[in-house]
Amino acid sequence: MSSFTRRKFLKISAATVTVASGAAVLSKHSVTPAQAAKRPATGVQRIPTTCDICFWKCGAIASVRDGVLWKIEGNPDDPLSRGRLCPRGTGGVGAHFDPDRLRRPLIRRSDRGRDAWHEVSWDEAFAYIAKKMHAIKAAHGPEAVALFSHGIGGNFLKHTLKAFGTPNMAAPSFAQCRGPRDTGFRLTFGEDIGSPERTDIKNAQCLVLIGSHLGENMHNSQVQEFADAVGNGATVIVADPRFSIAAGKAKHYLPIKPGTDLALLLAWMHVLVQEGLYDKEYVAKHGFGFEQFAARLATFTPEWAYPETGIAPDVIRATAREMARHKPATLVHPGRHATWYGDDAQRSRAIALLNALLGSWGSKGGFYTPASMDVPAYPYPAYPKPARPKVDNPDHRYPFAHETITTGIREATITGKPYPVKGWFVYATNLLQALPNEQETIKAIQNLDLLVVIDVVPSEIAGWADVVLPESVYLERHDDLNVELFREPFVALRQPVVEPPGEQKPNWWMAKRLAETLGLGHFYPWKDIEEYFAHRLTAAGLRYEELKAKGILRGAAAPIYAADGVPLTFETPSGKIEFYSPQLEQAGFDPVPVYRKHEEPPPGAFRLLFGRSPVHTFSRTQTNRVLADMMDENEIWVNADVARRLELKSGEYVRLRNQDNVLSNRIKVKATQRIRPDCVYMVHGFGHTAKGLRHTYLKGASDSQLVTRYATDPLMGGTGMNVNFVTLEPEATRV
Repeated sequence: MSSFTRRKFLKISAATVTVASGAAVLSKHSVTPAQAAKRPATGVQRIPTTCDICFWKCGAIASVRDGVLWKIEGNPDDPLSRGRLCPRGTGGVGAHFDPDRLRRPLIRRSDRGRDAWHEVSWDEAFAYIAKKMHAIKAAHGPEAVALFSHGIGGNFLKHTLKAFGTPNMAAPSFAQCRGPRDTGFRLTFGEDIGSPERTDIKNAQCLVLIGSHLGENMHNSQVQEFADAVGNGATVIVADPRFSIAAGKAKHYLPIKPGTDLALLLAWMHVLVQEGLYDKEYVAKHGFGFEQFAARLATFTPEWAYPETGIAPDVIRATAREMARHKPATLVHPGRHATWYGDDAQRSRAIALLNALLGSWGSKGGFYTPASMDVPAYPYPAYPKPARPKVDNPDHRYPFAHETITTGIREATITGKPYPVKGWFVYATNLLQALPNEQETIKAIQNLDLLVVIDVVPSEIAGWADVVLPESVYLERHDDLNVELFREPFVALRQPVVEPPGEQKPNWWMAKRLAETLGLGHFYPWKDIEEYFAHRLTAAGLRYEELKAKGILRGAAAPIYAADGVPLTFETPSGKIEFYSPQLEQAGFDPVPVYRKHEEPPPGAFRLLFGRSPVHTFSRTQTNRVLADMMDENEIWVNADVARRLELKSGEYVRLRNQDNVLSNRIKVKATQRIRPDCVYMVHGFGHTAKGLRHTYLKGASDSQLVTRYATDPLMGGTGMNVNFVTLEPEATRV
């Protein structure tokens, strides 16, 4: 067993570096493109699978030429991809060939912070983890172990930890992304939007994007449908502080002041109600509390909204009338990354209410009713009942949180209240980039007895782990069946198309082996995942061999609109669309959304905004050489007039200093008229500080390091992160 220090931590993923003992890290099966030419010709195999570069899970077909991964294309049978992948999906080959990949299990051999490691066998890694978990269970109960997970790959780890006895499992996608949106729609319609979202973009005659960046937030189906809608002549209305890609397609672009979106939404609704432009029949049939709602809107005139938003009253009226002209085929997009200012559930509820006024819920060009295939779950033994409830939301502090709050688990880990959390498993999420205030995350980690990270690269969170388990990338593994809710029902398969280059293993194998080591093997009665697939599919009347060959099995199409006979039902207390919410009122919150001003940037500072790139997913893909060739560092968008005043030019480097005196890595200036002068913007996911990520180390700046403050949504615990301010310091003047 060899050992090495943090200085050599990067070598665990290098293709040409050996460990101290001289044993090669790469397995004998590793093949690079250059080596492929020496292999005998075996032709091209085309193997269906599903993409995992983002969570959209598009159907794909991988081509393997002479035993080496060649290219990835969309599966034409897949309703999500429709035979076309986004730039990230086609660049997925780079994930397999990434030389920075983790290759063997690691156990820390020092205190956290010194970061020295042993390479170990899988058996040694599982024995170490199981011993620590049993010790935590004996001292604090099984609930003291928590899982942070992102994506379908975490399903089997969840199963193992539920079998262990803990209820504490969270995904950053709730409290740091879509949670406020889902809460706002649940409070209004009784159900949320889903993922993929149930948005009928391709049939919309008017599409309203308020801080929603289609084309940059590259969700394949939605971008294709956006192109369809634009091609069909749909009116596009964009409200955004930045002239985004989507804004370039807009009939109306509204350069809104950051933090005032709710004021604009209220003014739009005021116009629809006061001018009688809303869908009166729809509201009368399906609405509850409309009179109280209308009364609360009375003061939110376009003239009131003008000084708040910077949008002229005539523009507010014109765009509201444009929406009404196309109702019910007007879609006000619910967005995705909805954690902005701490009042985000109410802002999302306002978006839901605006859609309700237009009659778009259940309508063609609005929100359809999704369908799914009936594939029964595997008949596992019953889980043990946890002795204590989830740790994240004590005393129901956030009364409308319907999923686990990541930052709630982090807080309990720091405080020990309502009970201690002493073990974390982290799967497929870099918590130091995903959660706000990385120092709070580090403080929580220091209170742990065990931190296990399952990842494909030596990320920042892996650098803090006690055990690092190297996962095979999606092109080398099976994941759970994808039984999607979508406009057409289908079930999709992710299956390996090439072998992993080292000792990486799939998540299902790790979860099963860990369960067996813990004495929980009876929770995995199947011998391997293909037996698991066959059992579930047979129970659904489907054939695994057919799914394996096609990658996609589609069900019978069903009506998806109310006009075609789909009944509109609302799982709210009133059984109707709640324009006025008694459940919010009873909990002490505004029954109709109310606008309240947010803190302004100090003199000389700018509000920090951040978003996505069409060629990268969060902070996960920067080491992918194919995708990095398209974008290997981010830029800071600065209004051109501000840049002239500060004597900054495009291409020059600056550093950002936030309100808490945190200084970023250097980042290139992009001086542009496409952003307001009171804010700056950067793409999320860059500025990596993990030295093992050799290709992306310190390239660009990390917005996560600058998000030291966050505003917690009182309804559901989401973390509003657009509340940080920065100044710009030219690189040449830095001491």
